[in-house]
Amino acid sequence: MDDERRLNEIAGNRPDSRQAMSKITFLSSLFSMTDEQAMRRVQAQDDPRAFARLVERWEEPIRRLCARMTGDPHRGEDLKQDTFARVFEKRKSFRPTARFSTWLWRIALNLCYDELRRINRRGESPLVADGTESIAAPREFVAETPAPDAQLAEQEEGELVRRALLQLPDIYRGALVLRHYENLKLREIAEILEIPEGTVNSRLAEGLVQLTRILEPQFDDTRGRQMQSNAAAGLRRRTGSVSSSPDTPSSRRGLQVTVNL
Repeated sequence: MDDERRLNEIAGNRPDSRQAMSKITFLSSLFSMTDEQAMRRVQAQDDPRAFARLVERWEEPIRRLCARMTGDPHRGEDLKQDTFARVFEKRKSFRPTARFSTWLWRIALNLCYDELRRINRRGESPLVADGTESIAAPREFVAETPAPDAQLAEQEEGELVRRALLQLPDIYRGALVLRHYENLKLREIAEILEIPEGTVNSRLAEGLVQLTRILEPQFDDTRGRQMQSNAAAGLRRRTGSVSSSPDTPSSRRGLQVTVNL
């Protein structure tokens, strides 16, 4: 027993064992570090493992954002890659006191705006995704165990809302996507867009009014009221009420529901 203990002690002092332990300790710290700590390693040391960790954590939310902003999963994938390429390119400009998520969302959103301007200049439509690759409808419209007919209706509703969202001006679409689909708080959206919270609130309210106007003619007389009610109910399942105020435009005051996004 003493000989076995002595051999273990000797093995623990071997250089390769110390290196292995050092690697394990580093990987453990890498997985536990915050986004900001990982970004500082990328900024100071061009650390590829810290950068890969950030990509792993954030690639899916960024892909969703880009796909919903452009209406095209393929463009969304390309813009996701462009976003992380831009993050690495601009790594030296990341401020130590900043939140990485705010900085990342802003980069992705600005790239989406650039792509949408290019689409408009070329006269293309962002609605290029076919039905088999459509972006997933928000969780609010999906029941836990829907019947086949109900599931089909919910898919149709989600597709109508998605297409209507793509018809909104970029500033309203961006605010709605960040709030409703990514569930960010008003304060977080204000930081990303670099505007006051009150302006975010106004954009959400105006965006919903315009969304309602687009959707209303698309619902037929037999199903329209129920489908529109379901869609509105889904949109209302978010905290942070957007309601009328004395300086709200008359078109917004005409909306008779209080919207939670």
